[in-house]
Amino acid sequence: MLGAKLAVATLPVRDLATARRFYEDLVGLEVAFEHEGSAIAYKAGPSIVLVYVSANAGTNHATAVTWVVGDDMPRLVEALKAKGVAFEHYEIPGTTLDGDIHRTGDLELAWFRDPDGNIHGLTSG
Repeated sequence: MLGAKLAVATLPVRDLATARRFYEDLVGLEVAFEHEGSAIAYKAGPSIVLVYVSANAGTNHATAVTWVVGDDMPRLVEALKAKGVAFEHYEIPGTTLDGDIHRTGDLELAWFRDPDGNIHGLTSG
């Protein structure tokens, strides 16, 4: 039923202006559309990332969005770090940590948080 439909990552934020600076200036997303004062939708490849004002912002303690970045992982991690994004480090069985990139076999993984604590994951595949 829903397999052919677009799924949208939906992230609660406390303050839309702070979210705008993070998602546009640091992460480099472009606005697809917005509902003035309550939500902004961003283009993310063929997908959409929707941020909306909510009192529940910051309550999720798991990865909320995963970005598939392929071989661009090292370059993207460095580019985001250069803009002030701090990466999370986790102890995950079977992985090694190389700088800010977790490795398990050929798979590379990295995580960072937005200003509201939403966790974003990067994966090479």
